[in-house]
Amino acid sequence: MADIDARALDEVVTFTSDLIRIDTTNRGGGDCRERPAAEYAAERLAGAGLEPTLLERSKGRTNVVARIEGTDPSADALLVHGHLDVVPAQAEDWTVHPFSGEIRDGVVWGRGAVDMKNMDAMILAVVRAWARTGVRPRRDLVIAFTADEEASAEDGSGFLADRHPGLFEGCTEGISESGAFTFHDGGGREIYPIAAGERGTAWLKLTAHGRAGHGSKVNHQNAVTRLAAAITRIGEHAWPLRLTPTVRAALTELAALYGIDPDLDDVDGLLAKLGPAAKLVEPVVRNSANPTMLNAGYKVNVIPGEAVAYVDGRYLPGGEDEFRTTLDRLTGPDVDWEFHHREVALQAPVDSPTYAHMRAAVEEFAPEGHVVPYCMSGGTDAKQFSRLGITGYGFAPLKLPEGFDYQALFHGVDERVPVEALHFGVRVLDRFLRSA
Repeated sequence: MADIDARALDEVVTFTSDLIRIDTTNRGGGDCRERPAAEYAAERLAGAGLEPTLLERSKGRTNVVARIEGTDPSADALLVHGHLDVVPAQAEDWTVHPFSGEIRDGVVWGRGAVDMKNMDAMILAVVRAWARTGVRPRRDLVIAFTADEEASAEDGSGFLADRHPGLFEGCTEGISESGAFTFHDGGGREIYPIAAGERGTAWLKLTAHGRAGHGSKVNHQNAVTRLAAAITRIGEHAWPLRLTPTVRAALTELAALYGIDPDLDDVDGLLAKLGPAAKLVEPVVRNSANPTMLNAGYKVNVIPGEAVAYVDGRYLPGGEDEFRTTLDRLTGPDVDWEFHHREVALQAPVDSPTYAHMRAAVEEFAPEGHVVPYCMSGGTDAKQFSRLGITGYGFAPLKLPEGFDYQALFHGVDERVPVEALHFGVRVLDRFLRSA
């Protein structure tokens, strides 16, 4: 199997930098415009001989979809998707301007460098390399660049899944962000977690009602007090342990890597023995609910009749009923709650041929690495595409140097990606997509 060509290695760096310079900040509430980035991607797909389709639910919120025909028409198609929007960044907090796309000392800087314009660039570079050399994958590939992943996905993958399902005909599996990156355990081992699951999204709005009145008077029906009590109970709640098949597999493989007894009856004890590698599993052995926003009152001497809070809740596959029941109890009789935004939890098999191909692709270019499955604590566009029966994996390969905290850079300050990591990613992605 021929190596990816030198032009592709140059293009992945250029495309990452260019896409970063296109400001696609998603502030929520429809405040974003992905169209310039979508047009950039579509132009490069067209340059590879493809026929990209641009689709919008709302003006400027543009998605791009294209299909590559495989050599085996009987094979199921594979969805390869990445989002074009990014979270906000405050320039004064950064070492370099977050939308400069600056390449400095072998590193590409800027918002989206890891989440996830790097993967968008890898996809474009691989597809264009294939066009130059006449390569065709075994399976049909559907390439999708989406809007609005960093908010509700209503203008992005949700819109595509609900309104344009025919574009994804035959797709049974998909790959996207947050997997196959180097995790250094501090002891010399390189671990490459491939995502095979996501916790469900349960963003909640809590509303407490009470009796409005003067701030100097006795008031036992204070909405602020009622809300504060509820969010304190939620924030301090100890969620019970719940192990999904993906997390069980992760714990079992990590335990084997460290020569530890995989005692799944004492998961907290097992995590303590895994050292830094426990970070890959610790957030996903339980449901969670973290209060994040408060809104109450309009004057210091007026007790408001209503107080509102927002909570970032996440639940494991199979854990939604327990989550709902627990929130009913924790909020109590004086506080109502509703879903501000809800999406399903996902789980993908780790014994599938596709997972085996992902593992093999990483191991070919990082033979010193140890591939393990993991479940993402957050969510991706795979949730919306799951409505079409597409099983999602997280596979955006990057080989990172020690001390480079990949996960901390997601939505963080000084987001950046090494050039060599992008080169690795293109090679691994090419290897996987040709063999899958």
